[in-house]
Amino acid sequence: MPHHDYTLRELPSSPLMFYYEVTQACDLVCKHCRASAQETAHAEQLSTAESLALIEQVASFPRKPTLVFTGGDPLKRPDLFELIRRAASLGIECALTPSATPLATAAAFEKAKEAGVRCLGISLDGAEAAVHDAFRGWEGSFQRTLEMLAAAQRLELPVQVNTSITQRNVDQVDRIAELLVDYGIMMWSVFFLVPVGRGLLEQRIAPDEYERVFARLWHHAQTKPYAVKTTEAPHYRRFVLQQGGNPLAGPQETRAARGGERRGGHRGPLGIGDGKGVMFVNHLGEIYPAGFLPHLCGRFPRDSVVDVYQNNPVFRALRNPDGFRGRCGVCEYRQACGGSRARAYALTGDYLESDPDCVYIPKGGTEH
Repeated sequence: MPHHDYTLRELPSSPLMFYYEVTQACDLVCKHCRASAQETAHAEQLSTAESLALIEQVASFPRKPTLVFTGGDPLKRPDLFELIRRAASLGIECALTPSATPLATAAAFEKAKEAGVRCLGISLDGAEAAVHDAFRGWEGSFQRTLEMLAAAQRLELPVQVNTSITQRNVDQVDRIAELLVDYGIMMWSVFFLVPVGRGLLEQRIAPDEYERVFARLWHHAQTKPYAVKTTEAPHYRRFVLQQGGNPLAGPQETRAARGGERRGGHRGPLGIGDGKGVMFVNHLGEIYPAGFLPHLCGRFPRDSVVDVYQNNPVFRALRNPDGFRGRCGVCEYRQACGGSRARAYALTGDYLESDPDCVYIPKGGTEH
């Protein structure tokens, strides 16, 4: 997703990324769905007027965040394009994460682009139909996803591909990386499972398997024409730093370090994580540090999202890695990484605890 010139100085006052789950409605039944999405919209989801008011509040942050319209399937919401147009008119950078259903047509993408969407997030969870379709709960989802990628490419609409790693597809990382080369994507975001929603039923990979996947991701970051990052696995940044690499470098910058021409765009600063440069509001207006960290911190419109982000004790604690517990609290990489706060919360009940899926032993010991 676009990042522009966001700096760590802005972390206490404005998020880099603001995720608005416009609806929980979705026609898919994905095995790892955070939202446990349903076929129809919730009767109490924010109205058009409330959603527009939320967008106006997002625009009032000292630095406007990138606003990601997500779901469920945001294309199931009839007023979606009205919401996008309003956000764009306020100078907000907009992104959209459509589901791979018959609603995700080239015409819908063109309409989204005309309304103000500058980037799409498209999920691909396997290198072949059998694996991906089993994830998504719909035969034909893989083919639809490839059609979506091709349509976005024709429209010159930048794409971030999101891949969720579980035991089902951990052996397909290299094949997925190769498959993506032909679609001109800007970013591959590899998500590591947090057991929330329907993700409780999925089998996440073992901690030592993360390191093996990280090695492959770092290889592809250096050799593929798109950038690579992780979601809910910030210890990939630690892995890259241990290799002497720059976790923020795009593919052109990485090649430049080996003697090639330096080109490429800016990435967000190191240290972004749940509640730290990230904010999430669900379809009911409930405010969370992230979609995968369901610790309720307020509810819009009763509570201001600006005030919650800046002053809520949970958000403030998440922005202070020196206050983390266990290994994460003493780790020399805690400012750049900090571990997955969502996974710590899901598995220990404490969002300040160490990330249970990180195997690294800090030089300072194992206890805060």
